[in-house]
Amino acid sequence: MIKILSDSTCDLSPELVQRYNIGIIPLYVRLGDEEYRDGVNISPEELYKWSDEHGETPKTAASSIEDISGFLDPAGSDEYIIFTISSTMSTNYNNVRLAAEDLEMEDRVHVIDSANLSTGIGLLVIYAAELAKAGKSAKEIVEEIEKTKDKVRASFVIDTLVYLHRGGRCSGMAALVGTALKLHPRIAVADGAMHPERKYRGSSKRYILEYVKDMEADLKNARTERVFITHSGCDKEVVDSVREYLSSLGIFDEILETRAGSVISSHCGPGTLGVLFILK
Repeated sequence: MIKILSDSTCDLSPELVQRYNIGIIPLYVRLGDEEYRDGVNISPEELYKWSDEHGETPKTAASSIEDISGFLDPAGSDEYIIFTISSTMSTNYNNVRLAAEDLEMEDRVHVIDSANLSTGIGLLVIYAAELAKAGKSAKEIVEEIEKTKDKVRASFVIDTLVYLHRGGRCSGMAALVGTALKLHPRIAVADGAMHPERKYRGSSKRYILEYVKDMEADLKNARTERVFITHSGCDKEVVDSVREYLSSLGIFDEILETRAGSVISSHCGPGTLGVLFILK
């Protein structure tokens, strides 16, 4: 049997995790001296409250080798395909590899560096689960996923620069000026890293729709199975407007909405929204 697992940064909803029978390995979020497990005992709203009260960004940490080992059965015969957040962003990829080595399971544990984050990973995880259900071997699944990774389009637009500043990813002056001018940067993931692409202005409903419409050419060249709207806490009206626009394109079989987990939310802050899909 092939088991599909991912670390918690894939940001798949509980419903999707259940539908595709995916195992989720939590990363850690640290609020001062307290440590929590992403998606288990901490919510984004709790970390936003803590961050605003303390003027700090929560720290995040990879799953421990011991944690990962608990998801693996060295005495069994199952094969495991495990997805991780980009190895340039976290040591989780290396920790999964080390856990497999410690258990002498390298031949049965296939670790995939997604070179992505959030539902950019989730798209690959679901695709792997579909391939497994279709009877593909672990080797065939890994080969197909490796060919697909570069086709994932993952980007998001940020509402506030405060969290990027607190996390050391934006200077204080840039955050101050950006906030004063109401600038909202678009960040895209490419080659396993995040890259700023452009800036938007205006109200959230206006700039988020502008961001999505800027992707129309790519959206029209996307695989039709699904597209994700993933956000870290946006007004329902804004999310609904994005959904209505994507629906009007008549491209996707499924338009899936998910909430970013605590690890992703701790870096981007509230009000961030991304539209993620795979190109043909």
